[in-house]
Amino acid sequence: MLTRLDPVLCALVVASLLLIPWFLFGPGIDISLWAVQATVDVITVVMAWRLFRQPGIDKYTRRFWGAVVFAMASSAVADIYQTALVAGGRPAGQTSVVQTAFVVGGMVVAVVTMLRHPFGGTGRLRLRLWLDAATVLTAVGAFLWYFMLAGELTGGRTTTDRLAASATTAVMMLVTFAVIKLLFSTNAPFQQLPGVIGALGVTGTAVAAPLAALFMDHSDPRIMYLAQLVPCVFIPIALRLQEVNNRRQVEQTAATRRKKFSRLPYAAVAGTQVLMILALPGIGADMRIWGVAAGVLISTVLVLARQQAAFHDNERLLAEISRRDEWSNALAQHASDTTIVTDGSQRVRYASPSAVRLFGLQAGEETSVDLGGRIHPDDMGVAQLLLDEMTGGAGTAAAELRVLHVDGTYHWTHLIGTDLLANPNIRGLVWNGRDVTEARRLQDELRHQATHDVLTGLANRFLLQQKVLTADPGLPISVLVIDLDGFKQVNDVHGHHAGDQVLIAVADRLRELVGDSGTVARLGGDEFAVVLAKAEQERATGLAAMISRVVAEPIAVTGAVVSVGASVGIATGTPAEADRMLREADDAMYRSKQSRRGLVGHHR
Repeated sequence: MLTRLDPVLCALVVASLLLIPWFLFGPGIDISLWAVQATVDVITVVMAWRLFRQPGIDKYTRRFWGAVVFAMASSAVADIYQTALVAGGRPAGQTSVVQTAFVVGGMVVAVVTMLRHPFGGTGRLRLRLWLDAATVLTAVGAFLWYFMLAGELTGGRTTTDRLAASATTAVMMLVTFAVIKLLFSTNAPFQQLPGVIGALGVTGTAVAAPLAALFMDHSDPRIMYLAQLVPCVFIPIALRLQEVNNRRQVEQTAATRRKKFSRLPYAAVAGTQVLMILALPGIGADMRIWGVAAGVLISTVLVLARQQAAFHDNERLLAEISRRDEWSNALAQHASDTTIVTDGSQRVRYASPSAVRLFGLQAGEETSVDLGGRIHPDDMGVAQLLLDEMTGGAGTAAAELRVLHVDGTYHWTHLIGTDLLANPNIRGLVWNGRDVTEARRLQDELRHQATHDVLTGLANRFLLQQKVLTADPGLPISVLVIDLDGFKQVNDVHGHHAGDQVLIAVADRLRELVGDSGTVARLGGDEFAVVLAKAEQERATGLAAMISRVVAEPIAVTGAVVSVGASVGIATGTPAEADRMLREADDAMYRSKQSRRGLVGHHR
């Protein structure tokens, strides 16, 4: 790992290892104890300050590291002062009131800050975190009782000694609780490994010396000094490891911590079992008690082993679920299709990233059939029918309607609704949408090209026939067929481009003249037609006269002004007689053309 190559971290570890031979065999250990302790405090202050200054941390994390800076600075002042006293001849084991006051003051600030740090988690997660913390705290309390408090209370000590031991134990329990609370918090200011190392350092400052005294029987002060100092070195190591991890951007997120199970409570249970075995010789236990203790120990080991196996399986399962969730989230994040889940009251319970991105829908938003006013008013009937169909027994229904996007425009959306209110895992209406605006545009364009003349934009013969067939069968209609006179001369003299300009100008004049009262179509070449709905022969005759007059007006083309005439044929009947009317109107148009006696277009 890259953390092993960090020079500062390596130097701290090497220095810690060198302390062992120095304190076991080196000279002047009395003054060395406090000098090294003060040096460690100063290094810890620097490490904590660097963590306090790191960018991108929340206010609670910055407050925690600020408290650590203050606490370690107070300890540094206290230990420097104690070092000066020892250098002046004071016994190394006799601490001053000033030193104690600074240490206690810094500890109080750190503990209060840790206790105020938010624990995080909700519901069963929060309950599990508290149970884990209580398990570890109980085990720590058992160790403190065995190594510190029990002997003071039962060994014929004075009342002052008993009160001091009780106060020290209470303070250590409080500090331990604060550290454990941070370790199990879902938003801890440090990662688990640095946190565990730091917790061992803090706890070790209280129990290491008593443990050494238990096994060494106070026979060698060097061992006592070493046991007192080594745990203190764990703290700057933990802080440096946290900084290195931060620099490598491997901070463990709260979501990741929630997915993992802490093994500290089980390590605490195992520790108490070992403590029980260590305590048995002191009470003169017989074989029956040893047998029971062995059974309890073995049973505990088997239960812990089984639990660890279950943890391994759970973490593997959670990792697989996490991979699948990440895969699904990646698909949903970049999918163009939208998914919206609403409850029976049309409140949005889920909106896919594309729904948020395109429609602006958010989870929890109150909507109605119109999805909060996003359905085009003209499509509200379609939306209501869609909802009625899917909730009326069909289960699934589909429709295309226009939905308002965040850009302020309406987009055609193919919407599929599925009623899953009865599904206990969904309990909602699922709406899957796909933007089909481009497809609708292409369809409309193809439909327009299939039913309209490309040059003039008028209806073609097919659309004209459809208009006739869809007309009211009980009302008369009139069909006018128009053929231009003199159009061939325009093409011959000025070219086909000028002829196209003439056709476009005539189409515009006919469209403006007929308006909404009928349909104008180009049948082909220079031949046009008009269908008048609800029109008698007299109205059609009047329109024919106006067409002849309007078409005859001069037309400006490229480089010239030309004019053409119009021969018009009329036929009147019912929509069912469309073919007959077209033939009769066509015949009447040719008779009109012949009667015009050679009227042709001219130009200048």
